[in-house]
Amino acid sequence: MRAVTWQGRESVAVETVPDPQISETTDAIIRVTSTAICGSDLHLYARLGMFLDAGDVLGHEAMGIVEEVGSGVTNLSAGDRVVVPFNISCGHCWMCTRGLQSQCETTQVRDQGTGASLLGFSKLYGQVPGGQAEYLRVPHADYGPVVVPQDGQPDERYLYLSDVLPTAWQGVEYADVPAGGTLLVVGLGPIGQMAARIGRHRGAAQVIGVDLVPERLEMARRHGITVIDASQVDDVAGAVRDLTQGRGADSVVEAVGMEAHGSPGATAAQKLAGLMPDAVGRKLTETIGTDPTAALVTCFESVRRGGTVSISGVYGGAATPFDIMTMFDKQVTIRMGQANVRRWTDTLRDIAADPADPLGTLDLRTHRVSLEDAPAMYETFQKKEDGCIKVVLDPALPAGAVG
Repeated sequence: MRAVTWQGRESVAVETVPDPQISETTDAIIRVTSTAICGSDLHLYARLGMFLDAGDVLGHEAMGIVEEVGSGVTNLSAGDRVVVPFNISCGHCWMCTRGLQSQCETTQVRDQGTGASLLGFSKLYGQVPGGQAEYLRVPHADYGPVVVPQDGQPDERYLYLSDVLPTAWQGVEYADVPAGGTLLVVGLGPIGQMAARIGRHRGAAQVIGVDLVPERLEMARRHGITVIDASQVDDVAGAVRDLTQGRGADSVVEAVGMEAHGSPGATAAQKLAGLMPDAVGRKLTETIGTDPTAALVTCFESVRRGGTVSISGVYGGAATPFDIMTMFDKQVTIRMGQANVRRWTDTLRDIAADPADPLGTLDLRTHRVSLEDAPAMYETFQKKEDGCIKVVLDPALPAGAVG
């Protein structure tokens, strides 16, 4: 089969690799019909190469048609249309039964000291082959895959159940927006776009989005979000206070992560670690590595006293600094973590299937291209060129075709 593989820093290739096979009774094989490039994939593309090997298959947002199931899978049949959650969880361990599927005790990567295994996301999370491919082996298919209707709707109506929607939903849930309150979303990439829309859907009186990319700001405006262009104001937190009676936002979702602008020292350090021999780079990241914190600083400056900051962006530096004094003085509540995808998918599937499309899922993808064109789209997405906000790869499209 054809698959997108990591080859080195800022280098991916589409190669022919062996087709996946059933290896456990709880496996399934799906034929991928749509698979997306996530902002988290850019972390692997540019910064976390020390945790990858050349040839690793990337991608953790995928859906498709079930081709084959193991003998222990009774909830799926060949021909089912399914979305695959990015975290691999068993559904029956102590963590899963408490809604913490991202910490699944069956698939935890104990040799790395990390939570549940993830599809296509490096040695840190199990080095499980990912979904940017023609076919995907899905472990724990007796629990994970979400069956969606064969209703003729475009894949993008449901694809984001794999990551974007649950991550954004959890981010807003953790932000604990009070009745009649204000939600601030910092970063209007795919997660931020959906977090802002979910905030409105769930009743926030005011939703404010911050970014500096014109196309992202315009997309948010289309969905009724009040936007702040960070490239045009000297003090984002001050602009937020101006919109919130001088207090700041009740609740904040941080949707940027380690790709944040405005922290050149940390960015340079991450890139340097990525250029080191793998063993050295891993050690640096795991012990003294830091992340760009400009987005986090904006969040903590913009939240009101007694408010909540929910961190959905992915960070990877063990020594990333926080201004504890300010957070303590302001009495800020902080929640964070990988999305517990299956905790939210039943609710979100019903919302996604609503003919009214209340979250505007069909207005997120900006590029649908062939799987073969993935290398060019990684670069375009990273550089935020061509109005690129969300890329979907289609294995059925020939190279160069646009869907």
